[in-house]
Amino acid sequence: MNKNEAIYVAGHRGMVGSAIVRRLQKEGFAKIITRPRTETDLLDRAAVRAFFEENRPGLVVDAAARVGGIVANAESPVEFLLENLTIQNNVIEAAADFGVRKLLFLGSSCIYPKLAPQPIPETALLTGPLEPTNDAYALAKIAGVKLCQAYARQYGKNFLSGMPTNLYGPNDNFDLHTSHVLPALIRKVHEARQAGEKTLTVWGTGTPRREFLHVDDLADASVFLLEHYDSPDLINIGSGEDMTIRELAETVCAVLSFEGELVFDTSKPDGTPRKLLDMTKLHTLGWRPRIPLREGIRNAYESFLQSQAS
Repeated sequence: MNKNEAIYVAGHRGMVGSAIVRRLQKEGFAKIITRPRTETDLLDRAAVRAFFEENRPGLVVDAAARVGGIVANAESPVEFLLENLTIQNNVIEAAADFGVRKLLFLGSSCIYPKLAPQPIPETALLTGPLEPTNDAYALAKIAGVKLCQAYARQYGKNFLSGMPTNLYGPNDNFDLHTSHVLPALIRKVHEARQAGEKTLTVWGTGTPRREFLHVDDLADASVFLLEHYDSPDLINIGSGEDMTIRELAETVCAVLSFEGELVFDTSKPDGTPRKLLDMTKLHTLGWRPRIPLREGIRNAYESFLQSQAS
């Protein structure tokens, strides 16, 4: 891959986009294009098209999305559906119309059915009902996958779709109202320890199983796919290992040195019972993650502390 080719990272200020920019810089890419929302609002089709016409990137990574945890998804399904559809439609359409050579669209493992076989193969897409707590977001991401595949089939575009598992790491969202489970646990454990609490309340039963991938590993996989993958068939990006929410909470407590008792609020939703991605395709291509969970949690906690200090 030509590292002097212009590459546009949509969503560069988010956790995923910022990690991809860091990885591209480390790899020596010379022409990394980013734009803040104040300059190019991805919800504005005309502005997106003007940006692509002016800059003509050869490569695009679409990491722009409205994201959130169970609470945010449950309270704002309209925004999660409309905004994500609009953003990805604008970026993918402009990429096709203004000569982008290769595009990587990043979706989410929540696109798969709630009761998909475990570990989840890419072929499970659209084989059953979605998890109701985040179906609006999932539907938008499914539409993005299908749009990339349609451009590949109808116009021969080299548009890829990568489906990451649950992500965490630097620049994460640690807001308890809108964040995902791991950053929420980091904040809750930190605050419980600071307050000298004897217990920590965790949502749900603690029995659902989840897979976690450090965002720097996702960035590494994204660059790997740009270099080594040319199929419109979606491809999973995960760690290949999962754990219960109880085990996750215990791990966060251990890393942050909190010795209180865990209490599970079973009145709160669990979400999907299990969500582990089948990593056969990406492993066969030669990619595997490098960052162990405890090391990654420590890194994410350092990022949280920095965000609190600023």
